[in-house]
Amino acid sequence: MNFAFFINSILLGVGLAMDAFSVSIVNGLADPEIKQGRKNLIAGTFAAFQFAMPMIGWVCVSSAAKAFTEFQKFIPYIALILLLYIGGKMLIEGIRDFRNKEETEIEAHSVTAKELIIQGIATSIDALSVGFTIADYNAVSAFVCSLIIALVTFIICRAGILLGRKFGERLSDKATILGGLILIGIGIEIFVTA
Repeated sequence: MNFAFFINSILLGVGLAMDAFSVSIVNGLADPEIKQGRKNLIAGTFAAFQFAMPMIGWVCVSSAAKAFTEFQKFIPYIALILLLYIGGKMLIEGIRDFRNKEETEIEAHSVTAKELIIQGIATSIDALSVGFTIADYNAVSAFVCSLIIALVTFIICRAGILLGRKFGERLSDKATILGGLILIGIGIEIFVTA
């Protein structure tokens, strides 16, 4: 491992974290009162998935490259379906809350554990293909590379939550609607650019 290895790993982390960053903004938008522990949980979940997916990809390339190549064509469809599901759910909840705002105070939407796992999978599934780019690494190098990707993802997602929270305070009653639309847009973008 040399300096170029670390720079390449950091750049891979930045590239892979962009979807998770966008979704982190949405989570911050939806819950402007988000607590410190919750921020760490959300960023940590995205980081864990961004760590696991390249390692899984590396193992697949090392042992079952043909089967993984067949699976790769389904990645954009899986990401699209998962993000449409979460985004659509948020959009419906946001519209319902917005319509009923005269009757009740609009509550912040804190992402559930199920939604967080789905977000983690949807935003990291493309990281499976990183297993191809690190296929010539030994196990220790692949592990360190994946660890760097996870650390970069954690930092970027924390920044995304903070950014979303700032906008969420200003948008208040429309934040969940905007968040749902952003998630749907991310899903479509992943699908179209794949």
